[in-house]
Amino acid sequence: MAAEPRALGVGIGWRPEIDLTVERLPGVDFVEVIAENVRPDRLPESLRVLRGRGTPVIPHGVGLGVGGAEPPDPGRLAHLAACARALEAPLVSEHLAFVRAGGMEAGHLLPVPRTRAALSVVAENVRRAQDALPVPLALENVAALFGWPEDEMTEAQFLGELVEMTGVGLLIDVANLYTNQVNLGLSATEALDRLPLSALAYVHVAGGHSRDGLWHDTHTAYVPDDVLGILSELCARVDPPGVLLEWDDDYPSDDALDAELGRIRGAMARV
Repeated sequence: MAAEPRALGVGIGWRPEIDLTVERLPGVDFVEVIAENVRPDRLPESLRVLRGRGTPVIPHGVGLGVGGAEPPDPGRLAHLAACARALEAPLVSEHLAFVRAGGMEAGHLLPVPRTRAALSVVAENVRRAQDALPVPLALENVAALFGWPEDEMTEAQFLGELVEMTGVGLLIDVANLYTNQVNLGLSATEALDRLPLSALAYVHVAGGHSRDGLWHDTHTAYVPDDVLGILSELCARVDPPGVLLEWDDDYPSDDALDAELGRIRGAMARV
């Protein structure tokens, strides 16, 4: 069984470019930091300020690669564990993705083949990660530009069986569900109906851009109304422990970010 999720509230991704903004934004209940961008023994002053206020900080990894055939790298796991301890984090999150093979980096978060064989490998990788971490692990669904032809399960089925086998938590990115709906024709609401939302740890929300008929989840724009609609659909099914806004470049003003957090709260309250 997945661990009982902690109530987090509404948060924003901490980035060094907006560190002071995040500190002064009203109503930021928690933040998330890219684990590969911080040193546990030399945390940025802004993160220390936030922790001093009691604001939870979640390390979010992008390079562990639990979806690969190789076991997770012990050094990467040790870094995630050290980040969790230094930040007194309630959990660690990562992506259910394939990122490397044979020492070669893909440079992208690629979807995992949803087969029985892959599920067995991923489950073992997740167990290794859980054993190495001092706090619970949550895995994020990824945005995909393609699906593997040998897929035997939907993403929701794959995640459901993975949760049952390992007790891992889920970080549901509703912007990624929207991306898969636009690019692959996969219904976001159908996914929500089938995902094991009882294992939900928190939620990601983000904006992007349409180009040549494809939706690109860039985290550099305002959240589309359609993505907020999917968030409302999720909230109609479960009370999410936390919802976090991701914004990674082309940062707007403090007031604009505050307004985006307000739009997220509004979407959550529409249920």
